[in-house]
Amino acid sequence: MINVTNLENGFLNLDRTERHISLEEFSKMYMHFAVDDTDIVMASSGNSYGKSSIVRARDLPLVMNTSVIRFKPLKSCDYAYLWILLNSDLFKEQIDLMITGGAQPNFGPYHLRRIEVPAPPLPEQRAIAGALSDADGLIAALEGVIAKKRDLKQAAMQQLLTGKTRLPGFSGDWEVKRLGELCSMKSGEGITAKGIDDHSPFPCYGGNGLRGYVGRYTHEGTYCLIGRVGALCGNLLEVTGRFFASEHAIVVEAFDSTDVSWLTRAMGTLSLNRRAESSAQPVLTVSKLLLLEIPAPPSKAEQAAIAEVLSDMDADLAALEARAAKARAVKQGMMQQLLTGKVRLV
Repeated sequence: MINVTNLENGFLNLDRTERHISLEEFSKMYMHFAVDDTDIVMASSGNSYGKSSIVRARDLPLVMNTSVIRFKPLKSCDYAYLWILLNSDLFKEQIDLMITGGAQPNFGPYHLRRIEVPAPPLPEQRAIAGALSDADGLIAALEGVIAKKRDLKQAAMQQLLTGKTRLPGFSGDWEVKRLGELCSMKSGEGITAKGIDDHSPFPCYGGNGLRGYVGRYTHEGTYCLIGRVGALCGNLLEVTGRFFASEHAIVVEAFDSTDVSWLTRAMGTLSLNRRAESSAQPVLTVSKLLLLEIPAPPSKAEQAAIAEVLSDMDADLAALEARAAKARAVKQGMMQQLLTGKVRLV
């Protein structure tokens, strides 16, 4: 028996199935709740309402509970076009306007009968589905490359930041050093929310990144910031220029013999968020951080070279992610045009 927890975007996940009924009970009482191969099922209640999945032959036999609705296209509706409609803003926005319930929102056949969707001729439905499928293919291809690049970067970090792999032109033994031998650390200055706006000249950073802008700066140059307090303590951020560091951030100043970009990445291997002191609110202390140890290359030049390689990989990933984001935006724009008839394909 499937419920909303089995629905994932695309296909069912039956690993989460908790309830089963006998075939005898199904035959006597629940045959009208059965689903078939290629049915589209959608969550109709709870916070995940509107999430849809496609039923596959290998998922059967299945029966729905009352939190799931099934869809079967008529002969006048292309299957792929129906899937696109059910996952479109055009459909979901109408559901949102009619949804009932507070803590547990619900919709059902009554609401679905009132939803209006564009119904072009069948050949045009197929053309629209084909065009959007091509867009999905491009997005999926980019996401596949991004996932592969992330894996490669992770492997490179494991090799380069431990000395298992050396870059050409460098030699000498690595040493395990305490952070206190590589840098100094100090918490930022106190500031209230009233002192932060969105138009002053200098960025203000807290433990979780940019908080806003202020009229003066506490630091100038390139530093690493560590989130000091809160659920996201241990976050790392490299900052360059003039900026204000609040008391929720620990400012890491690399010594002259240490490359700050390498140090930022090396500290990322220490799982700093797990080293917070237990209290009502997790807190990292400078004195304990300075005692932590990392393997360090013998020269600043090798540190900088490692940081450059990893930075290039970051830039490559960022460019691919930007392309994927643009492709998603283009697809969204296509859906708005094609599903409303503003642009015709046939």
